[in-house]
Amino acid sequence: MKDFKYELLHRDANSNARLGKLNVFGKIVDTPVFMPVGTLASVKFLSSDDLKNIKAAIILSNTYHLWLRPGDEIVKKAGGLHAFMNYDGPILTDSGGFQVFSLADSRKIKEEGVTFKSHLDGSTLFLSPEKSIEIQMNLHSDIAMSFDECIPYPSTYEYTKNSTERTLRWAKRGKDVHTLNDQALFGIVQGGEYQDLREYCAKELAAMDFDGYSIGGTSVGEDKPTMYKMVEDAIRYLPQDKPRYLMGVGAVNDLLNGIERGVDMFDCVLPTRIARHGTLMTSEGRINIKKMIYAQDFTPVDKECDCECCRNYTKAYINHLFRTKEGLGMRLMSIHNLRFLIRIMEGAREAIKNDRFLEYKEMILKKYPFDERGF
Repeated sequence: MKDFKYELLHRDANSNARLGKLNVFGKIVDTPVFMPVGTLASVKFLSSDDLKNIKAAIILSNTYHLWLRPGDEIVKKAGGLHAFMNYDGPILTDSGGFQVFSLADSRKIKEEGVTFKSHLDGSTLFLSPEKSIEIQMNLHSDIAMSFDECIPYPSTYEYTKNSTERTLRWAKRGKDVHTLNDQALFGIVQGGEYQDLREYCAKELAAMDFDGYSIGGTSVGEDKPTMYKMVEDAIRYLPQDKPRYLMGVGAVNDLLNGIERGVDMFDCVLPTRIARHGTLMTSEGRINIKKMIYAQDFTPVDKECDCECCRNYTKAYINHLFRTKEGLGMRLMSIHNLRFLIRIMEGAREAIKNDRFLEYKEMILKKYPFDERGF
């Protein structure tokens, strides 16, 4: 029996927001939770100690990228991802499906799998449900994802239906070859913008009895109302006693709207990516630290934040580091943005426990003047 279990502790009285506890083979993750992304077995510029200090409960790594570099067999020889990157917290790996989607110009989808070109050298690659699971078992993450097609938006009903049905066949094929007892496996709900296809896919995956369920095919160009409806159309048919994971979402408004609808887990490269370009998420809104107005600003980046950056350094110093291209600046800004989102999640959990999540959401979105992107 797998030691992987989701426990629903409390549901907010005024929304579908859920407070839960995820037992990941003896490692406890409080939900809802935001997962930093460590694409190549590294959250860019951060060490394992940094991740602990910002209270990251679980991180994500990328199957496709690690398959190419250094190779899943090398990671396996190292003892798996945890040993390879010296990180003892839970690790989730994606299936590679989104990376195949992003290489759409070169991909050819067949029942067997997908043929596409490597983004590194243009060589021809083939990824199937079985191969994706094999790679993830070699990586030995705690949570693996089924291989799916991330459906483009917009797509016709006929295309979406055929793709969704194939994703379900791929999910079963992947589940059939998955043999690690200490690795959970999630199914991924597709169906595009079509309510009946989302319902069909969610129900079929639930019948396959996965350890958890991801909501895929969002944040691919659709507007916000369409995205939130996609989530609603999937989540209402998923089991209450399994975790729900909304893939690739990291903007504050999207996180809060996802939690309101019953999502437990989120991931996104956004906080570290915008940090590397000089953008900081703060309690007073977005800061572009490149601006010269901060060159003589000797206050913390965010007076409400408890991260290493805000406790020890000033905007003037971070401005200096960024403008002189010092790597320490990238590290401190990444630490801050990740801790900022993790603190948002901590507040959300407390609010759900006290049946005041909608009040908390309204306070966050009113107090923090984010733009429509959510940062």
